[in-house]
Amino acid sequence: MTTIIIEDEKPAARLLQRKLGKLNIEVGVMLHSVEEAIDWFIKNEHPDLIFLDIQLSDGLSFEIFEKVDIKSAIIFTTAYDEYALKAFKLNSIDYLLKPIDEDDLEMAISKFKARFPNQNSSINLDFDTIKKMFQNPFDKNFKTRFTVKIGQHLKVISIEEIECFFSENKGTYIHTFDNRNYLIETTLEVLEQELDSKNFFRISRKFIIPLKAIKEIVVYSNSRLKVILPSYNDDEVIVSREKVTDFKNWIG
Repeated sequence: MTTIIIEDEKPAARLLQRKLGKLNIEVGVMLHSVEEAIDWFIKNEHPDLIFLDIQLSDGLSFEIFEKVDIKSAIIFTTAYDEYALKAFKLNSIDYLLKPIDEDDLEMAISKFKARFPNQNSSINLDFDTIKKMFQNPFDKNFKTRFTVKIGQHLKVISIEEIECFFSENKGTYIHTFDNRNYLIETTLEVLEQELDSKNFFRISRKFIIPLKAIKEIVVYSNSRLKVILPSYNDDEVIVSREKVTDFKNWIG
């Protein structure tokens, strides 16, 4: 079985390659952009199976299929589960939600092998329909600033100023890089939906942190991790045990 990965985040591509290796599946090529993939498909024999990230650095990966007639089977990788559920009920092999779980990966491979026992993977996908379904999540406007009340004044805090979000005594706070705390009228659950998951990760019930604020990561007790932030020191910032694997995948 010939397999390739199309994924713009190279650490994520290498991680998927390693997981496939555990299943004795060799990845022949890893491609990282729409432009690179189009050029490769024009010049090379197409594989049996493609692991395809939806959003690449230079556009939606569906643009590849507008330029090249590809008949390979496809397992999509995406972070947008509500749209994936709708789109991939059409006629694709499967989809995998990021971060990719090894058991889910093995099940997807098994489904591929069952559907194409002779690895004759020619398949026609309705890319136009799938592409339309994916317009909304990639056009989503994530929060870029917050307005907080300080006495009789309002202060606007840019997302770039935020070192972390934390909950305490039933309140939710912004902690900024200049070592100040601001109470905001929302919850961490709501913030998870409003923040770009590429840049922010909820490491526990108490904290959401941005990737750029991570100063150091230390191995902690009970298979957990401790994150050192530049200025926040009111409490230990611990990645909960059930979040450790996803956190490692998130940081690449």
